[in-house]
Amino acid sequence: MTYINQDIVAHIPRLRRYAQALVKGHSVMAEDLVQDSLERALARSHQFREGTDLRAWLFTIMHNVYANQVRRISNGPDFVELPNTIDKMAANTSTSKLELRDLQQAISELPLEQRKILLLVTLEGLPYKQVADMLGIPVGTVMSKLSRTRQHLRKQTHRDNASHLRRIK
Repeated sequence: MTYINQDIVAHIPRLRRYAQALVKGHSVMAEDLVQDSLERALARSHQFREGTDLRAWLFTIMHNVYANQVRRISNGPDFVELPNTIDKMAANTSTSKLELRDLQQAISELPLEQRKILLLVTLEGLPYKQVADMLGIPVGTVMSKLSRTRQHLRKQTHRDNASHLRRIK
């Protein structure tokens, strides 16, 4: 196994998280997306330029594979959703479980473009410039869409502080 193959393996958990978010929690589709992306990355590993960010390269591949799959399966079969791992993470308290469920629901209702930007910046910690390059949009667009998306999520999850403030004389 070459060094790039080992580095790719280290990024599999991040790819799985991003795939889950892209396909709105459909576990079967997410695993297929990860597998297809890894297959493409390994087959084209000779095209990776040393000194560049491997994570961004892998996410770009996944983004492109996903876009191709969406075009290909627009009239395809429905998939059965398996139990989600978010429920396992939140099993400790019912409050956090409900909050996570509400947040997951709010994120899944976002338009795909907004969901991609939110997850790449917040979950994966990619810089705005890198996200802009991956998605082929200007940095300012990434920043403004992220801001509007966060504001929308605050309202959806009832965490908009302005609506909860009271005036005291």
